Amino acid sequence: MPDPALRTTPLHAAHRALGARMTAFAGYEMPVQYAEGVLKEHLWTRAHAGLFDVSHMGPAFLTLKARSGDPKRDHAAVSALIEPLVCGDIRGLPRGQLRYTLLLNDRGGVCDDLMIGRPAGDEAQGRLFLVVNAGTKEADFARIAAAAGAAAELTRADDHGLIALQGPEAEAALGPLIPGVAELSFMQFAPLRFEGADVLVSRSGYTGEDGFEILVAPGQAERLWTVLLADARVHPVGLGARDSLRLEAGLPLYGHDLDETTSPVEASLEFAISKRRRQAEDFPDAARMLGELAGRLQRRRVGLAVLEGAPAREGAEIVTGRGELLGRVTSGAFSPSLGRPIAMGYLPPAWAEPGAEVFVRVRGKDQRAQVTPMPFVPHRYHRKPAAKES
Repeated sequence: MPDPALRTTPLHAAHRALGARMTAFAGYEMPVQYAEGVLKEHLWTRAHAGLFDVSHMGPAFLTLKARSGDPKRDHAAVSALIEPLVCGDIRGLPRGQLRYTLLLNDRGGVCDDLMIGRPAGDEAQGRLFLVVNAGTKEADFARIAAAAGAAAELTRADDHGLIALQGPEAEAALGPLIPGVAELSFMQFAPLRFEGADVLVSRSGYTGEDGFEILVAPGQAERLWTVLLADARVHPVGLGARDSLRLEAGLPLYGHDLDETTSPVEASLEFAISKRRRQAEDFPDAARMLGELAGRLQRRRVGLAVLEGAPAREGAEIVTGRGELLGRVTSGAFSPSLGRPIAMGYLPPAWAEPGAEVFVRVRGKDQRAQVTPMPFVPHRYHRKPAAKES
């Protein structure tokens, strides 16, 4: 029986029917693994297509209450409401495009990382599609709604199903079910149809693989899940493998690799500080981050190849050969794809260059490790030439 203190997604019964091992995560009861186990689920996603329930996330829409009818002007107006909270160029988003950005506090610390999308059609200008993290969504939505004030309405869609299909065979499995998905490039999204019902499909994900995330009405979520699993190329995958996949891809997890004390530059996410915003210096604590970009940096998120011993888990100390503390591991696990332990953590800039030799302290024993470039496993996103701004 589900824990009454936890929320459930529209796919909860489907997970139970598959014999999933359930766990509490971000206030929800979620599948951590299925019968095959984390290792096989991870490797299946890398080779074929893994199916994930990510309905605990925070999809929403921010829509101007009074639109002018001028598409460009309306997009600029809704962008102006959210840009003071983030470091990304939302005004300059091409139509039909998603942008990864960071919600910042007034000290430049990361309150969350999120996706913001601009719809393609003229009739939808003045609206933004948002996806925030599950554990922070209540606070995120409150901040965004407060920033919008009386000018725009935030409409939550976290009662819907949000289904991720990830892996090299994702397009082949999804294409016959939802016509139009093959036309999407990485970080594009579009309203499409599944069995006569509206769905919103983005070509994105959290594994480093090509794949899609599908926002579907609650009543259609289990049907889409079931039809996808009828394809021999598709297996269900739980949160355990989702975490090891994102670690191999070098992708941070909020609350572990990112928090409100961490700046985007410290987190090696400076690509998310858009060029126009840097030039305008109009994002929260721009002075801090521009100073860090100029060299005044105290720490840096790095990848670590653990060369001997057991995986270094979150909180493990990173030390010099003399045992001097340098930093701590923020994520760590055995990499199924590489067959060895890997980790992420923060180090002073002088120790953050690839090739630097450090040690990770695991159960009182110092194990050799080496700073290594990320991602640990190459990304395989499906890219086409970028759309032009309009």
